[in-house]
Amino acid sequence: MMTILMIISVLLILVVLLQAGKAESVMGALSGSNDSLFKNRKERGGELFITRLTFCLGVAFFLICLYIGF
Repeated sequence: MMTILMIISVLLILVVLLQAGKAESVMGALSGSNDSLFKNRKERGGELFITRLTFCLGVAFFLICLYIGF
């Protein structure tokens, strides 16, 4: 079970690092350039897949941690 947790952890880190586009808009909001801050932007294609994969890996990580903890 620990091996699966380690694999999911590494995959989760990699997938989160692939989501650089959202971090750029947050930095723009903090620095004052809020051109695209309130844009209604819909995720499509690969971006939507990465978001859903991140969610699934996060849930799997959480559930495996609960299972190991109890």
